[in-house]
Amino acid sequence: QVQLVESGGGLVQAGGSLRVSCAASERAFSDYTMGWFRQTPGKGREFVAAIRWSGGNTYYADFVKGRFTISRDNAENTVSLQMTSLKPEDTAVYYCAANYRMRAADYVRFRSYEYWGQGTQVTVSS
Repeated sequence: QVQLVESGGGLVQAGGSLRVSCAASERAFSDYTMGWFRQTPGKGREFVAAIRWSGGNTYYADFVKGRFTISRDNAENTVSLQMTSLKPEDTAVYYCAANYRMRAADYVRFRSYEYWGQGTQVTVSS
């Protein structure tokens, strides 16, 4: 069982930056693909970004390309999402997700992830 704990959410003005992080309990963390999803009331979970289990490849939703950066530290068992040029429409609960050595084709599907954190609120004011 992999436990994921997010941190770093908060309130920021439009155009600002925020970093959310996720700490994983799994000692074999480097074997897990890590993803970030977000959710707003009344909507399903939306793919934001993912990083391959080996850490070499990253994937982004079109609406965050050039603004968000996903990274991982396998020595510290953490994955982070650096968010810049934030917009009010980025307001959501952000979730960290994980699964063992996923295929790239599955990264954008929330049902492909087995483990989830509790979520952290990110609010961008206009």
